[in-house]
Amino acid sequence: MKVAVVGATGLVGGEILKVLAERNFPVTELIPVASERSVGKQVEFKGKQYTVVGFDDAIKMKPNVAIFSAGGGTSLNLAPKFAEAGITVVDNSSAWRMDPTKKLVVPEINAHTLTSEDKIIANPNCSTIQMVVVMNPLHKKYKIKRVVVSTYQSVTGTGKAAVDQLFAEREGRADVPAVYPHKIDLNVLPHIDVFLDNGYTKEEMKMVNETKKIMMDDSIQVTATTVRIPTIGGHSESVNIEFENDFDVEEIKSILAAEEGVILQDDPKNAVYPMPINAHGKDEVFVGRIRRDETQPNTVNMWIVADNLRKGAATNAVQICEALAKNGLI
Repeated sequence: MKVAVVGATGLVGGEILKVLAERNFPVTELIPVASERSVGKQVEFKGKQYTVVGFDDAIKMKPNVAIFSAGGGTSLNLAPKFAEAGITVVDNSSAWRMDPTKKLVVPEINAHTLTSEDKIIANPNCSTIQMVVVMNPLHKKYKIKRVVVSTYQSVTGTGKAAVDQLFAEREGRADVPAVYPHKIDLNVLPHIDVFLDNGYTKEEMKMVNETKKIMMDDSIQVTATTVRIPTIGGHSESVNIEFENDFDVEEIKSILAAEEGVILQDDPKNAVYPMPINAHGKDEVFVGRIRRDETQPNTVNMWIVADNLRKGAATNAVQICEALAKNGLI
C-alpha cells in the first residue's frame, strides 16, 4: 500500500502521519509530498526519515491513495491530476465538499456509499464532522427537524501561524505576523472564514450545507454561529436539536454511549463534561451536558467536543482510507 501525504510538512499533514502510524494503517511505502519550497525536507514516520518530494514526482510514483491537506487551491489544481493517474484522493480542503459529483464522507455515517469510481473523496469541515457523528444515531431514532449550533473553535483550526500569533500575544511579542483581524489572546472572534452576502460566514454555511449532504437528508434545518477562541486542543459546540418525535434523556445518553467513536461524559454534579484539554490527541467525539430544552417540545441541548486536527481532519481522512482498503477499493 503506497500512501502519499500531500502537505506532509503542515500542521494537519504531520497529524496524518501520526494517525497512520498509531492506527497501523498498512503503509508499505510512504510518499511525503509538498510544494517546491519544502521539497528535500525530511519528515519522520515510524522512526524513519523520509524525503519530501514534489507533486509531479509523487504522481509518477503511483501511490494507491493520496491524502491531501494542502489547501483548496492546490486540491482544485492537483487532485484531478492524481485521479487521472488512477490514484484515489482523500481531500481535507473545502474544494470538493459541495461538488455534487463527489462524496463527502464521515465513515461512521456514509462510508458504505463509496465505490471504485470515487477517485476524489472529500473530508468534511472539522466542526461538521463532530456534530454529525453525534447527530446521526439520534436522527435515526427520533428524526431531526432543526439544529442550532454555536461553536467555540481552537486556533489550531487556522494553522500553525495562528498558534504562533496566540503565543506571541501571550508572551507580549510583536514579531509574529497576525493572521486574525484582531488580537486572539484573551479575546473571542465571532468570525471564521469570510463573511458572505447573507451575513453568515463561509464556515457557518459549511456546517449548514455539509450536514445535509453527509446525512443525506435535505429536510434537516441547520443554523450556525462559528466562533474562534484562544484554545489549543479541540473545537467545542453548543448544540440545540429539535426532533420530530419525543425522547427520553436517559435513552439519548444510552444511544450515544453505545455509538462507535463517541464517548459520553455526562456527570455535571461531579464536574464531568467534555473539554478540549481532555479531547486533545484523541480520535473520539465527546458529548455531555445532555438536557431537555424546557422552552419547546421534543428538543435537547448538548455539548460536543473533539480534537479538530484528529477526528476533525487527520483521523477522519485515515478512517476513509481504512474503509477503502477494507472494501478492496484501493
